[in-house]
Amino acid sequence: MQNLFIRGTVAALLACTSNVAMAQADVQPDQAELGSEDIVVTAQKREQRIQDVPLTVTAVTGARMAELGVNSLTEVAMYIPGLRIQEQSANNPGFVIRGITSDSGSSQQGARVTLYYNGVDISRTRGAYQDLYDLERVEVVKGPQATLFGTASAVGAVSIISARPVAGTSGGITASYGNYNRTQVSGFLNAGNDVLAGRLAFAYKYRDGYVRNIAGDPDRANQNQGRIDQDDLNGQDQRGVRGSLRFTPSDSVTADLVLTYDGQRNPGTAFKSRAFAPTGGQTGDYGDAELSGSPFSEQVLGDRKLGLKRNVYDANLTVAIDVAPGVTFTTVNGYRRFDANEVFDADGGPAWYLEFAEDAKGDQWSHEGRFNFTGDKLRASFGWNAFFENNSQRVPFSTEEGTYIACSVAGAYAPVRAGLTAAGVPTGTGCVAANGTIPAATLATRLLSGGRLTQQAYASEFTNFGNNDTYSVFADATWTPVPALEVTAGARVLIEDRQSGYSSVQPNSVLLAGLGINTSLLGTVSTGGRKLEAERSFSAFLPRFNVLYRVTDRVNIYGTVSKGRRSPVVQLAAASVGGTVVPNLQIIPNEIVWNYEGGIKGSAGPFTGSLGVFYQTYKGFQFSVTQNAVTTTQSADAKNLGVEAEANLRLGQMVSLFGNFAYIDGKLNEDAAFGNFSGDRFRLQPKISASGGINVRVPLNDSVTLYAVPSATYQSKVFFELPNNDAISQGGYTLVNARAGVEFAQGRYRIGGFVRNATNERYLIDAGNTGGGFGVPTYISGEPRMYGVEIGGKF
Repeated sequence: MQNLFIRGTVAALLACTSNVAMAQADVQPDQAELGSEDIVVTAQKREQRIQDVPLTVTAVTGARMAELGVNSLTEVAMYIPGLRIQEQSANNPGFVIRGITSDSGSSQQGARVTLYYNGVDISRTRGAYQDLYDLERVEVVKGPQATLFGTASAVGAVSIISARPVAGTSGGITASYGNYNRTQVSGFLNAGNDVLAGRLAFAYKYRDGYVRNIAGDPDRANQNQGRIDQDDLNGQDQRGVRGSLRFTPSDSVTADLVLTYDGQRNPGTAFKSRAFAPTGGQTGDYGDAELSGSPFSEQVLGDRKLGLKRNVYDANLTVAIDVAPGVTFTTVNGYRRFDANEVFDADGGPAWYLEFAEDAKGDQWSHEGRFNFTGDKLRASFGWNAFFENNSQRVPFSTEEGTYIACSVAGAYAPVRAGLTAAGVPTGTGCVAANGTIPAATLATRLLSGGRLTQQAYASEFTNFGNNDTYSVFADATWTPVPALEVTAGARVLIEDRQSGYSSVQPNSVLLAGLGINTSLLGTVSTGGRKLEAERSFSAFLPRFNVLYRVTDRVNIYGTVSKGRRSPVVQLAAASVGGTVVPNLQIIPNEIVWNYEGGIKGSAGPFTGSLGVFYQTYKGFQFSVTQNAVTTTQSADAKNLGVEAEANLRLGQMVSLFGNFAYIDGKLNEDAAFGNFSGDRFRLQPKISASGGINVRVPLNDSVTLYAVPSATYQSKVFFELPNNDAISQGGYTLVNARAGVEFAQGRYRIGGFVRNATNERYLIDAGNTGGGFGVPTYISGEPRMYGVEIGGKF
C-alpha cells in the first residue's frame, strides 16, 4: 500500500505539471527574477535561451541542486529525464543516456556518452567521476551531437560547468551531519575586480558504510581470510578543491584558468553473494556481508583493506576573444591525470576465492579552437579539435588454489571437481557451507597435493593499454530565412589512431600441475609480462540537421536528424598457437547511431515545459560481456523509441511544482543471429522513470523565510546485464526525499534538515558484476534512509 501511495503521489504531481523543466536561472543573480523562458545555456557553444535550442536539453543549476539537497551525479540524474548514472563506486560509474551506457574500464574501448568538465572531454570512466560543488550548472544534451561535443557523444553529453570568479568579495559555507556519521562541508571564497578575479572552492564528504562487514570484526565470529578488520562497505571518504582565475584585460578578451583536485579514500563496495553466506548464515541482499579479501592483499592487490584510493588532477584554460564585430574565437585546452586502485572481493563471500584489484591510470590532453560568427540571418561556427589519451587498466588477482578449484562452477576443471566431490569435499556453490564456514578450503588443497599442503596461494595479473589520438574538424551553420524559422546543418570529420596493448602474468597452477594439467588457474594465456601491441586508424563523417520554428514568442517546435558513432574497438588479448603465445586481435566495428527527434518547448503564464519524442537505430550496437574477469565487446543491431517531458508550474509567489517523465523502449533487435541476446532490453535503463516535487517558500517577515522541498523519484524494472535475466534485475521502486528549514537575514543564513529515501525502500543499484562472470553473481544494495541537519551561510 505504501508503494502505491507513493506512486500515486508522483502521478498526481505529474498530472499537475505535465513535465518538469529542471533548468532555472543561469548563474547571474538578476536572472533569478526572469521567467523559465529566459534560461541561458551553452549547449550549442553560444549563449542561448534554452527554448531556442533545437535539441532536447536539460539544465540544472547549482541553486536548484541545493534546493533539492543533491550533490552527486547519481542524485542529480534522478531528476533528469533520459539520464541515469549508476555509481557502483567513484572508480566505476555508469553513465546512461536513453539506455546507452558508458561504464567499461577497459583502456581499449571508447566511450559513447561524453562527460565534459568546463568544456574538456573527461569521458574515460575511471577518470570521469567528478564531485559536484560550487557549480554554475549541469547541462544534459540528448541525442548525437558530434559537431558540439566530439567523438564520444554518440547518444548525448553531460556538461559540468563550475562557478567562475566574479568581481567583488563573497563567500559561503554549507555543513551537514546525519546518520552513519554522514559529514559534509563545502564552501567557496571569491575576490577580485573587473580585470582579475579568483575563486577557491572545496568540498569534503564522509559517511560510514551502510553495509556491515564482519570480516575481521573482533566482536563477531568470522573467517578472517584477510587477517584484518575490514571497514563497513559502501561508505564515502572524498575530498575536492578547485581554484579558478578569471582575467579580463579588456571587454573583448576573457581568460579562465581552472585547477581541480578530486580524491577518494572510500571503503570497499558491498558485492554481496546469494550463494556464499557470511559466518552465521545467509542474511540476504541487505544483511551483513563478510568480504575479507586476501591474506596477500597488500603485496598482490596493492592495499591491506578493501576499498578505493583515487586521485584526479585537472587543469583547464579557456580563452575567448572577440576578434571582430560578430566574430568570436574560443580555445579550450585541458589536461587530466588520474590514478585509481580499487581492491574488491568479487565472490561476495568469506572464502579466499575471487579477490581482485583494478589499478587504472591515465593521462589526457585536449585542445579545441572554435570561431563563431553571428549575423542578421546567418550564424556559423567552425573549428578543430585534438584529443590524446594514454591509459592502462591492470587487474591483479589473488586466490587459494584448492578453494578456487573447489568453488568454481564452470570451466575446464569439472573432472577434478568431480573427484573432490567423490572424496567428500563440497564443491561449486556448496564450497561455502550454509553457516558461512569453508570446509573446502583446506580439504581440497590437501587432497590435490597428496597431503603435502593445506594452503597454496596463487596470484596473477593482466593489463590492457590504450593510446588513442583523435583529430577532427567541424562546422555548423544556422540560417534564418524569416524570423520564425531557423535551419541548422553541420558535420564533423574525424581521424582516429587507436593503439591497444595487452600483457599478462598467468602462472600455471601448482595443484593442477601435480595432476598433469599445465595451465593457468584462470585458463588464460600468459605473455610472461611481454606487452603485445596492435594499431589501427579509422575515419568518420558525422552530420547533424536541425530545424526550429517559433510558433509564438513563447512557444517553439523543433526537429533534428543526427548521426552518432562509437569508436571501433581494437580488442587485443593473447592466445596460444602450437605452444607459442601470439596476439589475439579482434576489430569490433564502430557503432553507428541515427537519431530522429522532434519536440515542443515553451511557456504559458505560470507554466513552462517541453515534450520530445525520439527514435534511434543502431548498427553494430556494442555491449560488454565479462568472463573470468576479462571484459570483451560484442555487437548487435538495436532500436530505441522514447518520449521525454519536463515542466514547472508556479502557483503564486510561494509554491511551485516540478516534475518530469521518460518512456524509453530500447532493445536489441529480435534476430536469431544475436543468440541469447536477441530482443533484450538495454541494461541499466528503466522503461519508465519519473520524478516530481513541490518547492514551498513562505516568508514570515522581511528577513525570515520557511522553506520545504519534498520530492519523489520513480523508476520501473531494470536489467543489469545482457543477456537479460530476472535474477540479475531490480523491480520498480520509488524514493522519497525532502528538505525543510528556515532562512534568516534575507537568505544569508539557513538551518534545516533533510531526509533521503524517507520510506527506507530496499533496492539494488547493481547485480551480476565480476562474480557473475564466474557463475556466482553478486548484488549491491542502494542507500537506506539517510537523514540529518544542515546549516549554511554566505556573504
